[in-house]
Amino acid sequence: MSRAAAPLRPKLRLGIDVGGTNTDAVLMDGDKVLAWHKVATGLHITDAIVAAAGAVMEQGNAVPNQVFAVMLGTTQFTNAVIERRRLNKVAVLRLAAPATTAVPPMSDWPEDLREVVDGGHYLLRGGLEFNGREISALDEAEILAAAREIRELGFDAVAITSVFSPLDANMEHRAEAIARQELPNAAITLSHRIGRIGLLERENAAILNAALSSLAARVLDAFTQAIDDLGLTAPLYISQNDGTLMTAAHAVRYPVLTFASGPTNSMRGAAVLSGLNDALVADIGGTTTDIGLLLDGFPREAAMTVEVGGVRTNFRMPDLLTLGLGGGSLVRDGGKHIGPDSVGFELEQRALVFGGDSLTMSDIAVSAGQMDLGDPANVARLDSVQATLARAAEMIEAALERVRPSATTLPVILVGGGAPVLSGNSISGGKIVRPGHGQVANAIGASIAMVGGECDRIFSLDGVSRKEAVAAAKDEARTQAVEAGAEAASVRIVEMDEIPLSYLPGNATRLRVKVVGDLQGTGLEIGA
Repeated sequence: MSRAAAPLRPKLRLGIDVGGTNTDAVLMDGDKVLAWHKVATGLHITDAIVAAAGAVMEQGNAVPNQVFAVMLGTTQFTNAVIERRRLNKVAVLRLAAPATTAVPPMSDWPEDLREVVDGGHYLLRGGLEFNGREISALDEAEILAAAREIRELGFDAVAITSVFSPLDANMEHRAEAIARQELPNAAITLSHRIGRIGLLERENAAILNAALSSLAARVLDAFTQAIDDLGLTAPLYISQNDGTLMTAAHAVRYPVLTFASGPTNSMRGAAVLSGLNDALVADIGGTTTDIGLLLDGFPREAAMTVEVGGVRTNFRMPDLLTLGLGGGSLVRDGGKHIGPDSVGFELEQRALVFGGDSLTMSDIAVSAGQMDLGDPANVARLDSVQATLARAAEMIEAALERVRPSATTLPVILVGGGAPVLSGNSISGGKIVRPGHGQVANAIGASIAMVGGECDRIFSLDGVSRKEAVAAAKDEARTQAVEAGAEAASVRIVEMDEIPLSYLPGNATRLRVKVVGDLQGTGLEIGA
């Protein structure tokens, strides 16, 4: 059948995941995988996107107007922080004086990252006590003076943090409005839109977000151009790290929300492909293995602070354990040492099965008959194959035990292109589930994701009723979801926690509400 004669499928979804080793694409019709394809990511990411997406469109006999949405996950922003490259200098306005002055912004950052990002800080009057009382009133003149100095220094990325702004964000909003008088085109990040309670960690997250502002604009423009080059007119959505989506415009404003979205996509894909909502997931890629816990079909979120590039943050992140073990991992000393270094996207040049000179886990898996790749004759006489496979299993099993929430036995869903490096039918006391299309679970997870929003705030119940506080938290989460691209009528609550804070006066309680909704304009629920 020719492409021109293809029956219209107006609800096709194109899911793409850009990893460090491979870029994966899938074409989905509902929950059915019509086509999938992998290409090496290489140095030019947009080329990889066009190649992978173009291949699945061709295989699926689809035309551009049959695709109603493109969902893309990327590691670009995480890698920029880890590599200390392509980051903006950030000026920090902290509204807290005379409190908090003993510990200035970025005090606990790695020195090499601080040198790249630090654009100076300003400790200004403002901030709140836990009960909403002002520490001190905003001084608009000093905010304006700080903004003028930032402009004169030539910085155009700013992070604004106020003590207890998740309780009341008015000071951050007012400071932004004042600063824009001198910095009309600056990329300004308000900490309450990203982080949770905890000043330094929330401030760190806001600074990282501001540091990525220019890169985010360039990368999202490139992604949009790649989609245009394919002739697609469907809107582009970007994966968040809680298993939901946001519009490309939202991603430009909040690039940190993409951190760890790749493993999250894999976990959501694993849930859909296996039909299991509660399970352990091991996503074995080309460079790393990411292990996490599925609860009700979504990854468990980290309860504590999470380090990104050596920086402590407290915004939503999946609770993951990452091993330097993948299909491209280098094997040494007869299998005693695996990784953490990997040949990455150079697997087809350096692995033995492709005529290279580097022994990788893929070579071991091919030699054992667990993977069909390259020329098996090149690895027919490898030593220590079984010992290496056993060592890989030990590493993964130890990680699974660290993630397991209790002694209860849970199935282990195995996904990722490197999954064949693990043999057997059970591990860590649980049955191994190898779902079909598991090698592209990441792209599938991106394609079926919904749009999400979250509120995490402390309320003083002395001034409002519990019912009013709960309603305010729900409204804030719904507003965030709609801003990120959700259809307002479809938004529903999927998680709600209430924690009374008895150690604080004022009858304080912490409310956390998470919501998800369908994509705007589709009328189609694409993942539950």
